[in-house]
Amino acid sequence: MKQQTANIFFLVFTAFGLFYACGGPQNAERTDTPTSGEVNIVVDESFARLFDTQIYTFESIYKNAKIFAKYLPEDQALERMINDSCKVVVMCRDLTENERKQFEQKNIFPKSTKIAEDAIAFIIHPDNTDSLLSVGKIKSILKGNDSLWSQLNSKSNLGKINIVFDNKGSANARYMQDTVLKGESFGKNVFAVNSNPEVIEYVSKNKNAIGILSVNWISDLDDPRVQTFLSQVKVVEVSKQEGESGYKPYQAYIKTKEYAFTRSVYMINRQTRAGLGMGIVSFVAGDKGQLMILKAGLVPAIAPIRMVTVKME
Repeated sequence: MKQQTANIFFLVFTAFGLFYACGGPQNAERTDTPTSGEVNIVVDESFARLFDTQIYTFESIYKNAKIFAKYLPEDQALERMINDSCKVVVMCRDLTENERKQFEQKNIFPKSTKIAEDAIAFIIHPDNTDSLLSVGKIKSILKGNDSLWSQLNSKSNLGKINIVFDNKGSANARYMQDTVLKGESFGKNVFAVNSNPEVIEYVSKNKNAIGILSVNWISDLDDPRVQTFLSQVKVVEVSKQEGESGYKPYQAYIKTKEYAFTRSVYMINRQTRAGLGMGIVSFVAGDKGQLMILKAGLVPAIAPIRMVTVKME
């Protein structure tokens, strides 16, 4: 009897040992693989439409995989990964040195994978004839120095210039303030709504407005929703210097950097092993994922872009 009890105790002890050696319930993520299981990711809401397609395709191929995606402003996305509420984030920048140190203090070393080149687009009302702006003028408008359309065009009667962002914590607002304005404050003519579609709606109803949003929302010309958006607003051409030719945020001009406001898109994975987080990152960075990025009007980070020069006789 004693021998039988000892054997049972040994088996139970061994089972508990193996259970906790594998991390216990808090590490249930260990049951997932690159093509199965569940994982939480957070995507900058600028890329909601693109990642709806990426995730749908991935799950259609790998039937045992389930990816739970939340679309949030950039600042909230990063906060969730730091707090381990998600394993992967999609952002318009890489981690800073200080952000990496926060992870390293927890013995976590996130891996960053560049997946695309994106651009910031400027949209105006279709009736607005001032559809070419220089980088210098955009900076001046953002700072509030040029606050009237008549300062840009003496014939304009549109009045005050209103600048509208998708969200005060978005990557678009952060990029314009940190990269373009070098940390200077926005003028009083700048405000935010709650999403990219709301930016488009606001501009379509206000002739004096300039909307700032990710080009992903207006770049997939095969998408009926994009066609609807483009019927409501006009995309601004941007020149690097006053008096020069301007460019719209088309793929070719994003690739060559002739369009002034471009940025890189990263997927950042904090999983320390080959789990489903690594699986979705590898998929988006692979052939199928990169083709979807190309179709969406962005520039794939890996797949080549074919540049064609057409000469008119």
